[in-house]
Amino acid sequence: MLHNDKARNTARLTIALYLAVLATLLVTTFWPAPVEGVSIPLMLTVKLLPLLAFAVPVFRGHNRGYIWLAFVVIFYFTQAVVSAWLSEGAAGPVTLTILTFLLFTVAMVHLKINRPVAN
Repeated sequence: MLHNDKARNTARLTIALYLAVLATLLVTTFWPAPVEGVSIPLMLTVKLLPLLAFAVPVFRGHNRGYIWLAFVVIFYFTQAVVSAWLSEGAAGPVTLTILTFLLFTVAMVHLKINRPVAN
């Protein structure tokens, strides 16, 4: 539930970043080349399923879902930082690092802005 107009903007930005992270995970599965000998459906399931569990809370703007999303995004951020370091700055891991950082930050800002008004 959104409690004010500023929360609508942060919710929209969170949705956009959430979709961008999902798209980046999908693209990096196939680009620059799929990993040999690994099942593509299995890779996509492992990469996407934890984030897809938060689709409903993200699109509805539920604060509790945003909190749990932030916890899960930390794992994606950590993996992306390690991959970016090991690949010496490859585009995919660096992009994912930036997007997960922004998703976490905007979700936290949204939680700060979207507090219920006390009577």
